[in-house]
Amino acid sequence: MLTPDPKHGPLVPMLLALTVVTGVVDAVSYLELGHVFVANMTGNVVFLGFALAGAAGLSATASLAALAAFLLGALAGGHLARRLPGHRGRLLTAAVTAQAVLVAASTVLAAVAGHSAEGVRYTLIGLLGFAMGGQNAVVRALKVPDLTTTVLTMTITALAADRTGVRRLASAVWMFAGALLGALLVLHTSVPVALALALALLTGVAALTRRASRPFPAPAWTDPV
Repeated sequence: MLTPDPKHGPLVPMLLALTVVTGVVDAVSYLELGHVFVANMTGNVVFLGFALAGAAGLSATASLAALAAFLLGALAGGHLARRLPGHRGRLLTAAVTAQAVLVAASTVLAAVAGHSAEGVRYTLIGLLGFAMGGQNAVVRALKVPDLTTTVLTMTITALAADRTGVRRLASAVWMFAGALLGALLVLHTSVPVALALALALLTGVAALTRRASRPFPAPAWTDPV
């Protein structure tokens, strides 16, 4: 289901919005930061192998930087999940707020300093990779079935093999939409504009999740599963 349900409340649409963010930031990183992903680490592992083999247009250093930043972000996200184990609404709000701060810093940096200089490029990879690693760790802790917000290989496999799963289909469609929007903005406007879209989505997710988590006693969907 794509609408709130008693078990997961607004988490399903919120995670789909984060899936769009994934598509947007990976469009930015791949198209403008040196053919590297900041959210989908499978691609970076493959790119690293290609780069070490001498393939043109790929950087082993950039792939390693993205992997390292993502790992650190995942460690931070896991730490946050352990600190807020009893309320999924507060966990998602805190995580997405921190993620929005990192994306905001990236947006300002890209607007002020551009993204072509090597130092700026690696800083952007680091900030965005860290943000997406944190998102992945927290989404994993939320345990909403069929919504990882980043990895689609198993999602698409399950969709085809099981012939069921509206969430699986929506996850693929929304990531495609995010990648398309991100690419259009990067190619026809600028990197800061694309990042600003990601920031707006993150801000909206944080605000809406916080609002939905406010009632007392806490709604049933905020309980761990």
